[in-house]
Amino acid sequence: MANGYVALVLHAHLPFVRHPESDYVLEEEWLYEAITETYIPLLHVFEGLKRDGVDFKITMSMTPPLVSMLRDPLLQERYEKHLFLLEELVEKEIEHNEHNGHIRYLAEHYRQEFSATRKTWERYQGDLVMAFKQFLDSNNLEIITCGATHGYLPLMKMYPQAVWAQIQVACEHYEETFGRPPKGIWLPECAYYEGVERMLADAGLRYFLTDGHGILYARPRPRFGTYAPIYTETGVAAFGRDHESSQQVWSSEVGYPGAVEYREFYKDLGWEAEYEYIKPYIMPNGQRKNIGIKYHKITGKGLGLSDKALYDPYWAREKAAEHASNFMFNRVQQVNHLHGIMQRPPIIVSPYDAELFGHWWYEGPWFIDYLFRKSWYDQNTYDMTHLADYLRDHPTQQVCVPSQSSWGYKGFHEYWLNQT
Repeated sequence: MANGYVALVLHAHLPFVRHPESDYVLEEEWLYEAITETYIPLLHVFEGLKRDGVDFKITMSMTPPLVSMLRDPLLQERYEKHLFLLEELVEKEIEHNEHNGHIRYLAEHYRQEFSATRKTWERYQGDLVMAFKQFLDSNNLEIITCGATHGYLPLMKMYPQAVWAQIQVACEHYEETFGRPPKGIWLPECAYYEGVERMLADAGLRYFLTDGHGILYARPRPRFGTYAPIYTETGVAAFGRDHESSQQVWSSEVGYPGAVEYREFYKDLGWEAEYEYIKPYIMPNGQRKNIGIKYHKITGKGLGLSDKALYDPYWAREKAAEHASNFMFNRVQQVNHLHGIMQRPPIIVSPYDAELFGHWWYEGPWFIDYLFRKSWYDQNTYDMTHLADYLRDHPTQQVCVPSQSSWGYKGFHEYWLNQT
């Protein structure tokens, strides 16, 4: 039996943007970028793990706005056009850089990526929600819900009917989509206020996520901190975010995504290419925009964009494997230490925005792939788990009242309750 558990939780959300009255809306590209850079790469990771016999466990919240956009025929059709333009441009880039060896190598890398994206898109006939559902059905992926419009619940609590609508509609939408009720919910921005758990219980939800201090400052003080869930008085469990594992990925100072080998997000072909050449691929009004083809790496802290060196996916992939090993090593040490103190298996809950992996951190899906493989083959200290599975196997937990909290700026509500 393992000494503890690690739960990786990804929050997949985008604002609902759909403009049938216009042929081009820049904000719709948020979805297209996330499909190309995050959602399909994650599917590739899941497919590869399944193919190779790795019994992975990961949790994802998929919000109603995102699910609705992913299943919308108009947006699916527009994504097809978006992907075609990327494929067309990368072919031009290969030809254009015939005598520029490293750029051509990178363009060929992107051609391979876009080709794999196209094949996956067509294999699932554009229905990525059902693509993820197959992993829900195999119990590799636990899909949970979120607020119906991702509304910030603590600032809505003076209108309980609005909070209830956010929760009830989300649960109904989930059941309509996936054919079963959700077990858990990602409270938007992990924002909790005292009393919302009664509505969660009425909706049939079994657990929610909050930031670490929502658990640490609960009443009475939880004996095991964030390393075990607590039950609210309604029977709904609360899981708290682990600070250490979050810092290793999120932190702008020490987080993995800042490694100099990784791809530079802010230096994009849409801004670098000669204007007439790139004009068919930027905004119809002639304004430049990010295309998604990037040839440079972070290179070093404090450097200007003009000082960035060329990217090499080979070395970036090696660094992702190294970081996955480091993450695994740190969790092994953490679990062993906590198990010795707690005399029971701890759970380390590591939640992140899904779009970090692939969109902001290009190598993020490689990191997840390596992490699951290394956790499966290279250690036996912890098991990767779903939160619902943990509650099933460990049904006895302390009863507390969580503290008001969020995972936003300074840990409470001021980022959303501001002078605007």
